[in-house]
Amino acid sequence: MITDIRPFSQQLSNPKFDNPKDLVAWMGAIQAQDYNMSKWAVGIRLKSGNIPDIEDALKKGEILRTHVMRPTWHLVTAEDIRWMLKLSAGRARSAIQSYSKSRGISEDTHIKCNSLIEKILEGNKSLTKQEIGEKLIQTGIIPNMEGMNHVMFRAEADGIICSGVDKNKKATYALLEERVPPAKELHREDALAKLARNYFRSHSPASLQDFAWWSGLPITEARQAINSISPELVADKFAAENLLVHESYNNAIQPGEGLFFLPSYDEYLISYKDRTSVLDPEHHPKAFSNNGIFHPVIMYKGKIVGNWRKSIKNGELNFETSFFDSKLNINKNLLFEAENRYRDFLLKINKK
Repeated sequence: MITDIRPFSQQLSNPKFDNPKDLVAWMGAIQAQDYNMSKWAVGIRLKSGNIPDIEDALKKGEILRTHVMRPTWHLVTAEDIRWMLKLSAGRARSAIQSYSKSRGISEDTHIKCNSLIEKILEGNKSLTKQEIGEKLIQTGIIPNMEGMNHVMFRAEADGIICSGVDKNKKATYALLEERVPPAKELHREDALAKLARNYFRSHSPASLQDFAWWSGLPITEARQAINSISPELVADKFAAENLLVHESYNNAIQPGEGLFFLPSYDEYLISYKDRTSVLDPEHHPKAFSNNGIFHPVIMYKGKIVGNWRKSIKNGELNFETSFFDSKLNINKNLLFEAENRYRDFLLKINKK
């Protein structure tokens, strides 16, 4: 069943990695709109989620946060960022173009902003968007902070900037050339093959449409990418669906009994176009909204079965859970284990 294999391919059941960088490389990319929750998305997939190690990997630039693929915020490794940006840069520029025109940001302005941003950040500086915006305003190249998101988005797409070292718990930007050592350039065909391999080994079972959605590739290129690794994939039928499974999962996998508090925008849900195999359609609105807001959810036996949220009261961390089916019988010990795992994760943040 899909719900048997995916928890294993996604490193939720029986994780095999200790190192955050190795985990992100395995996943190919981890969606990261919510920066803090994206750290939990990494931590929950490690043998022992250790927030200091995750933040250290981010600080060193082993893992980077940038707009890539669809394009949206993702965590990727330093080794992968250049070829992945190259694959998605054209789509990113197209996405920015119409907004830029409506805000009076011309192509010439983007080019000038890129050049100024390079000068502002040179010397291994890490600055927040606000700090960079203030310097651009001082030069007169932009009148105010409106549109800065798209100025920075374009600079990411052009390979000028990526995430820098956090400053007072705020995300920053730094120069890609100073942050990431030079790497051998991949031919487009090789890059497509690597993207497909990364996806199917970490997201199996999945369809062509799922891969196209996750990657942002046109269907023709997504099909080309899949065909290039076809010897590694097995076509199989799951219920009424014809899906592809990476050869890594040829052996029978025992169904997992675990319960997990998944973060908002987690790969287990967001990285598939068709989510009905793990989430009943009637419950979709409780897991994500029509405008693309994904909520923290509870996974049990491979299915999304409820929501969770944390709160702090009198200095104590508390959890609230709600289940889509009130008749669902959940072992209380599994809930306590999930709570304690996240509680330990946060305590490590506080102790740092």
